[in-house]
Amino acid sequence: MMANINETRGTNRDPITGEPGSHPLGTGVGALGGAAAGAAVGSLFGPIGTIVGGAIGAAGGGAAGHNVAESIDPTLETEYWKSEYQSRPYFNSKYDYDTDYAPAFSYGNRVRNEYANRPWDASLESDIKNGWESAKAKSRMTWDEAKNAVRDAFDRSDRTYRTYATTDQFYKNEYANSNYAKGDYSYDNDYRPAYRYGTQARSMNLDGKWDDRMEADLEKGWHRVKGESRLAWQDAKGAVKDAWHGVERALPGDADRDGR
Repeated sequence: MMANINETRGTNRDPITGEPGSHPLGTGVGALGGAAAGAAVGSLFGPIGTIVGGAIGAAGGGAAGHNVAESIDPTLETEYWKSEYQSRPYFNSKYDYDTDYAPAFSYGNRVRNEYANRPWDASLESDIKNGWESAKAKSRMTWDEAKNAVRDAFDRSDRTYRTYATTDQFYKNEYANSNYAKGDYSYDNDYRPAYRYGTQARSMNLDGKWDDRMEADLEKGWHRVKGESRLAWQDAKGAVKDAWHGVERALPGDADRDGR
């Protein structure tokens, strides 16, 4: 019986050179390309969202996963920001979530989709500033008050797309070596959502441990994120667990911040 991905790839060999100890996904990702792209993703690893829709991959090119068929799950993003916005350094208690901050977070996601090849800088900010007036709906915030929330959502969205663009390719190359891969299921439709789920869960629990409680919590959430995957939890669990434990094999750099 074959072991799981992380056991079979314990030396973390580069898929091109075969050299041990490398982080293989530093090649061919987005406009940065090569090791720089992988390092950028690894250094940014933090809470990420959930993508719904079609595939991301090489077609995304410089957009690092931007694809018109895919988008950040709006329902889960609403849940995330609604629970987090009051802890952000820009939070102002005179504004509430539904009226004021929700349009800013939504605008940040939209900007990332429309300007996927561009970093957030003074030039981008200048280009999107006027768009806030039409995007704000009933928000009472001026652009200067809203822009930090807009950028927060932009950064999270960008981190989400770039992380999945990297991990998707890694697990697509590796999943067939696992002991849970079944020929009746495909990577794109069935296993990819499971790997993304494990990656996303780890991003939200960098100091957490995979134990019975964590597994039970993830099992409860699987039906919400599986999309069109045909995998029941028992079939998906191995891939989710591999992604949870394999973050540094899929993302170059000290993604889990353990100093190794």
